[in-house]
Amino acid sequence: MPLLRSLALSLAFGWAAAVPALSAETMLSPEPLQEDVYIIGPGDVLDLKLFDAAELSGPLEVLNDGSVPLPLVGSVRLSGLTLQQATVWVQQLMGEELLRPDLQLRVVKPRPIRVALVGQVERPGIYSLTPSETGQTEGGPAIRLSGLPTVVDAIQKAGGITQQANLRGVVLQRRLPGMDKPLGYKQAELDLLDLVLEGNQSQNPFLFDGDTIRITQAEETPKEAVELAAVNLSPQVITVNVIGEVENPGRVELQANTPLVQAVLAAGGPKNWRASTGNVELVRINRNGSATLKKFKIDLDEGASNEKNPPLRDGDSVKVNRSTLARASDAINAVSQPIGGLVQIWTLFRLINTN
Repeated sequence: MPLLRSLALSLAFGWAAAVPALSAETMLSPEPLQEDVYIIGPGDVLDLKLFDAAELSGPLEVLNDGSVPLPLVGSVRLSGLTLQQATVWVQQLMGEELLRPDLQLRVVKPRPIRVALVGQVERPGIYSLTPSETGQTEGGPAIRLSGLPTVVDAIQKAGGITQQANLRGVVLQRRLPGMDKPLGYKQAELDLLDLVLEGNQSQNPFLFDGDTIRITQAEETPKEAVELAAVNLSPQVITVNVIGEVENPGRVELQANTPLVQAVLAAGGPKNWRASTGNVELVRINRNGSATLKKFKIDLDEGASNEKNPPLRDGDSVKVNRSTLARASDAINAVSQPIGGLVQIWTLFRLINTN
């Protein structure tokens, strides 16, 4: 009996053993991902059909430990196997008890797909996806998702990408079939810009349970940032604080990736003689809790660019400083303190300038 089971195990895993092990650095093109076969895991409901023993046929639920209660055999681990591997394995085991173990094994109720999203998404974490989902980027409308989940579906459920996302180097990691310890993995690099700009659907593969999507940080904001703000991968609305010498200081709601100049205009524009358009400050609170301050000379005719007119992020604060004439006038009139709910924002600028 042990010899037969050992032989059955070798036959069942022979195909998996032929799969070459891939290091964490190995990158594949996304096309092979579309051809991956389903891997059985805990939560799946299988249907076992024995053609010459109908009384032994019926559903098999894969338990948390990856096993199923197999008729006449007992508990058998199937987690980590493809359907083809599991069929061969079960057929060999049933052959020890039956003369003609002809059978069919199929998935009748797949488990929810749980994937990990890390890096430059609005809400990194673990997400469960089903064929019927509702995704929503930050500030955008709810989107009804139907069908097998894809990479884009997962990103939408995580709130969309951040402004610093490197869409040309999205990495999808997937486990290989088999029950070896440690588990084998492969990964592919996706170009989501090719998907959203050219419609290349091969860059949006279907997801498997246990997949990890890693979106790295771009070295600089891509030149397509303003165009990308309109696609359903990005947050749709951001809120920024505009204070200082503008007509309507306060919180302003804007489209995602709105440039600095446009935010100043949305706050009523700079005051004619009081505003110093050559001394505009931008404070940004980073995801790690640190704050950065940059100064710009704004030009109302300037297009979006990282150097002169950067796209804004949610929570940014913009301060249009006073001109020399305005400072002199305020000194004479002893008007120097802001009022109302903007005091905290003014304090933030003062602290950063001091440091």
